[in-house]
Amino acid sequence: MTGVQFVTGEKGRKVGVLIDPKRHGALWDDFWDGVISESRRREKGIPIRKTKADLIKRGRNRTRLLSAR
Repeated sequence: MTGVQFVTGEKGRKVGVLIDPKRHGALWDDFWDGVISESRRREKGIPIRKTKADLIKRGRNRTRLLSAR
């Protein structure tokens, strides 16, 4: 596969990989998203009602959020 090189250790085992972001940037993005998702698996979530209430409390209602795009 072009654009991918494996890095080997002293014993010839694969210990890393170099990925050409111009050729495989989307693949790298998908991989990285999976790593981040897995690292956050045990984090406690925030209920959507609390998030919405906090936004309204700070004056950031839905209309202002949509117009800021």
